[in-house]
Formats: sequence, structure tokens, C-alpha cells
Amino acid sequence: MRERGARVLELAEHWLRGELGTAADPESFATGRAFRFERRGHRSRMVPVPSPEPFELADLLGVERSVERLVGNTAQFLASLPFNHVLLYGERGTGKSSAVRGLLTRFGGEGLRVVEVRKGDLAQLPDLLGLLRGREQHFLVFCDDLSFGEGDAGYRELKAALEGSLDAPPANVCLVATSNRRHLLPERRSENLDVRVDEDGELHVGESIDEKLALSDRFGLLLAFLGFDQKTYLRIVAHHAAKAGLKVDPEQLRSESLRFALERSSRSGRTARQFVNDLAGRLALREREQSSGGRRP
Repeated sequence: MRERGARVLELAEHWLRGELGTAADPESFATGRAFRFERRGHRSRMVPVPSPEPFELADLLGVERSVERLVGNTAQFLASLPFNHVLLYGERGTGKSSAVRGLLTRFGGEGLRVVEVRKGDLAQLPDLLGLLRGREQHFLVFCDDLSFGEGDAGYRELKAALEGSLDAPPANVCLVATSNRRHLLPERRSENLDVRVDEDGELHVGESIDEKLALSDRFGLLLAFLGFDQKTYLRIVAHHAAKAGLKVDPEQLRSESLRFALERSSRSGRTARQFVNDLAGRLALREREQSSGGRRP
């Protein structure tokens, strides 16, 4: 009973200091590959993601150059060579988040770990970096769909972590963010009024624009994931259809996939995968109904 009481007091002390659940078990870094950093009240914690969804980088078509540079930068990082923090920017559905998942699939066996942090928790980024400092694994600290409004708390912390703080990020941490826009703060037309050309013909942006460029400029590697033309979209559809083993007339595949993209007002890699999933499901259901004499299960 005395031991139990002592344990309760110990836990209460940790809770009062905001320390309970701050770090994942060190053993989990050796066995797990993906984690989520969460802030609850005054406490932070690392939550393992038991079964991260795999993704093959070879499935990212139309953005091969950006993926190649991303893979090269990650290989440098894992080899403890000079590397850059990364911003993946561009249109929705072009594979930015999938590329990060693909890095985990490709390099997870070589000690790469991914820690996802939500934008709202970036204010605690220094706590997270302190948690990871000195670990033997290499960590991608990943923030998806990043953008900031005026006065967001995490903006300053991320900006300082990338460059500008006396306490640099640990050598075993690479910061990776995805965004639909290259400049992570909203821009207004009125800010363009501050742009001027001096007497020597040099262009000077205003202070407000300069501040909004400051964050994205601190990522050493900016990789574009831009929208696809029709030819590339159809190539992605054909790739996923072949991978799914679909036996479909090429003209039917073409016409139905274009109609699907038109209905969704999106011609992207995500749309191509969604179309193939839809088609594969419809064909499988039709085959099942035919084999059962037209009766639905």
C-alpha cells in the first residue's frame, strides 16, 4: 500500500509539472517508424502510429524530377551529409503528402522515422526538437498542408527553427512541410503598393512582402508539385489500372477516366487513383453478381 501511495504521488508530481506523457518510450523509436506529436493542455506526447500506410515512390508519375531531388536529399540526410529542410508546394492531389509516406517506405529500414506535427502544435516545436536530439535514428518532422494566418503562434517557432535561432535543429532532424502555396502567409493586393524601383533600376519589395517570403525562403529545398496535363493524367490512370490488374478496353478507360476528372474538376494523381479504385470496385461487384446469377450478396 505504501509503494502504491508513493507511485500515486510521483505521478501527481509529474502531472503538476506537465511532464506526464512527454516522450515516447525510447524502445518505440527502435521498433516504430511513424509517430504523431500532440499537445494536450500543458503536456506534449509522442504517439506511435502502429501501421503507417505504405506508399511506393514509383507510383508518383508526372513529378519525377521533384521526387528524385527529394530522395537524394533524404539519402544525404541519412548518411549524415549536408542536407536541406524541404518545402513541397503545389496543387492539391499531386502527391506531396504521398511523397513523404513514400520516403518512409523506401528508407524506414535504414533508420528513417517520420514524426507528424499539426500546424496548431508548431508553437511547441522547440520541445519536440529537444525530444529528438541525440537519438540514433534520423527523423523527418513533417507538417502537412501548411499555411499560416496573421499572428499564428507556430509561424515564429518554425521560422526560428529553420534558421535564425541560436539553438539550431539537431543534426538528426530534417523539417519537411507540404503546402498548396509556395508563400505560406496570405498576400494582399495592397502590399504590392510597397514595391518600388530605385534610381538604379533595382526592384525593392515592401517590408510586409519581405516578411511573407522569409519563411519559405528558409527552406533550403523548394520542390514544385504542379498540375498535370491530360496526357500525364491518362498515363497515371493507365499505370494504376495495370497495377490493379484491370482488363479494360483502352478507349473505355480513357473516356471514363476523363469523365471522372471532369465531374471532380480535378486532373491529378489523386483523382487518377480514385477513378481506378471506383472502376475496380464496380467491375468486381459486377463480376460477383454475374457469378451468383444476378443476386446481390
